[in-house]
Amino acid sequence: MTDMLKELKTAMDRATPAPDAARKTAVLAQAAEAFDAHQGARQGSAPQPRPTADRPSTWAGIRTGVGLMLSTLTSRPALTASTALVAVGMVAVMPVLRDAVVTPPMIILEEPAEVVDRVEQPNEPLVATDPLTVGRDTPATIAEQGARPADPVLTEDPTILVEPAEQLDLPNTDEAPVIVAAPILLPDTPTESEPVGKSSAPQEDALSEEERLRTALEDGAVASITVLESESAAAERLPAPEPLVRSQANNTTFQPSTGGAVTQIGETDAVTSLGISNDAPIVTKTPNTEVFANEDANPVKVTQEEPVSTFSVDVDTASYSVMRSSLMNGRMPPRKAVRVEEMVNYFPYTYPVPGTNEAPFRPTVTVSQTPWNPDTQLMHIALQGRMPALEDRPPLNLVFLIDTSGSMDEPNKLPLLKQSFRLMLAQLRPEDEVAIVTYAGTSGLALKPTPARERKVILSALNRLEPGGSTAGQAGLQHAYSIAESMYDGDEVSRIILATDGDFNVGLSDPEALKDYIAEKRDSGTYLSVLGFGRGNLDDATMQALAQNGNGQAAYIDTLSEAQKVLVDQLSGALFPIASDVKVQIEFNPATIAEYRLIGYETRALRREDFNNDRVDAGEIGAGHSVTALYEVTPVGSPAILNDPLVFSEPATVGGTSDDLAFLRLRYKEPGAAESQLIEVPIGSNLGRAGPDARFAAAIAGFGQLLREGRHLGDWTFADAIALAEDSLGADPYGYRREAVTLMRLAASLSQ
Repeated sequence: MTDMLKELKTAMDRATPAPDAARKTAVLAQAAEAFDAHQGARQGSAPQPRPTADRPSTWAGIRTGVGLMLSTLTSRPALTASTALVAVGMVAVMPVLRDAVVTPPMIILEEPAEVVDRVEQPNEPLVATDPLTVGRDTPATIAEQGARPADPVLTEDPTILVEPAEQLDLPNTDEAPVIVAAPILLPDTPTESEPVGKSSAPQEDALSEEERLRTALEDGAVASITVLESESAAAERLPAPEPLVRSQANNTTFQPSTGGAVTQIGETDAVTSLGISNDAPIVTKTPNTEVFANEDANPVKVTQEEPVSTFSVDVDTASYSVMRSSLMNGRMPPRKAVRVEEMVNYFPYTYPVPGTNEAPFRPTVTVSQTPWNPDTQLMHIALQGRMPALEDRPPLNLVFLIDTSGSMDEPNKLPLLKQSFRLMLAQLRPEDEVAIVTYAGTSGLALKPTPARERKVILSALNRLEPGGSTAGQAGLQHAYSIAESMYDGDEVSRIILATDGDFNVGLSDPEALKDYIAEKRDSGTYLSVLGFGRGNLDDATMQALAQNGNGQAAYIDTLSEAQKVLVDQLSGALFPIASDVKVQIEFNPATIAEYRLIGYETRALRREDFNNDRVDAGEIGAGHSVTALYEVTPVGSPAILNDPLVFSEPATVGGTSDDLAFLRLRYKEPGAAESQLIEVPIGSNLGRAGPDARFAAAIAGFGQLLREGRHLGDWTFADAIALAEDSLGADPYGYRREAVTLMRLAASLSQ
């Protein structure tokens, strides 16, 4: 050990005090005394044994003792037999005990009404803190509490409710209706009942209480007595009712299994009727009131009987977005929501564009084998619109007609609408003008016509919009057209963009009335397009009536990506028309085509004579828009012919080239023109392989027919549609076609 360590040890030894034996003994004695006192030894009693596995405390000790007793006093077979005997006895006794407990019936009393009010707030019911009984002191008690005559008196535990009857000229008519806290026994009631609440009336007075009530009835003090079935008896006899859920939209209660309205109640009443405190969460459910515009699928036509087919073009895309919204939420779309032509026209195609000196759109026709039937042919008709240069685009006047009613108070409605219009504002030129008209209970001007360069002003007005009120659609439309007319200066393009969930419940809510109103306004040069938002109360029929008769487009915005597609990527096509009143007419050659059917366009059908009538409205084609129509045709002699030839008909007279399949005619008007122009294209019999665009359009047409449960697809399935779509994806810069394949897979899974 070094010297330094020795010195350190010596110093520590000197600093350590010497042990004190007496002090140590005293401390140990104090510790022992404290321990004995804690165990009860100070009082002279023996210390209690500490709980162990052999000596457990409380319930564990009782359980251990009973188990030890049973195992000691009886054998296992005897214990089993005694347990079974006790169980049999309980089964026999329990029904008797259950039937012996009877809830006394409730009696509802109705007293005469009083015409003299004695309180300042006659509509506020009086809440009594103590139960009241019917007797001599009742009027005085009520008078002390300031009860209004004929107002119900509520107690903490009401069992009998007295409703006011019609006014009678009898004494004591100033008594308010009373809720009796103690149940009243009828003479035949076999059981006794304890008083309820704070009532101190003895049980032996129950019969006399009933006698007083019956005497009051005979004297006219009480209008009527109604005996109700007890709740326990009703519960045993009837199945348990479904819980009611409340709709936030209109404070209506609904049964979830039926979706039917039960009653119209207020906010406070709804909470009270459900037995929930105001602070408790309320399960809400909005009824589904969606309405879709559609017709039955087009039938197969016999060429010899009806060789001409006429329809209006359709560039709407709302049906595809609604279908996608349903599938992405895990359910198949409603069949009436599926319009096949809108699904096909949702996608951009690379059809041949018109030349410089040609019509504003160019038609292209191809014929190929039908994917779902090898014995028929698919005639693919494509129209491609011209895309004007951006600098050649005329100034644009936009009126945003925004639905701010209470039904728009959902994340996928007004908030998504604001985000969508923000995207659109970035595409406008500085000289374009924007105005915002809102409508709820009434319409109003949220933003006066403002140049698009003042982006912050427009966004500020947009962000201030809040939902509330009913939907005054008529007032909103009238106001929007008035603003659009004031903005027009001769050379601009005026467009109203209506953004709504389609819930027009005030004003012109009938589609036919809306159709007539818009038809009067479309000739002024202001077009109307409709953007739908949200689900649950989407009124697709109204949206279609507005867009079709306003020479505009109807689209449904379910995601911000869809807003990017409609309001950014395809903005020119949505806002700048290149042809209006575009009609299609095909005359089939009965010498080569025995039967045909048009796939889709059920809501766009026209009569044959409407084709040459320029007064009949039809659809428009926007800048860069493409339109696709598909016919399934059955050649003469094909085994796929569905109709037998008529016995008494004469063979059709065939004109033109004998091997032509059909003759295509198109009519359109230049924007603002009154007279239409005609395009004619013969369709030969050259059958070849369709390109990627035509094949993908056929896959989507088949997909739409599967969703509508079409009758003409044979054993063609979702798997066949998926295979055809994947084989014809082609150029898909935005991923729309790949998304369609995903939706097909979802539909295939959900349909099983």
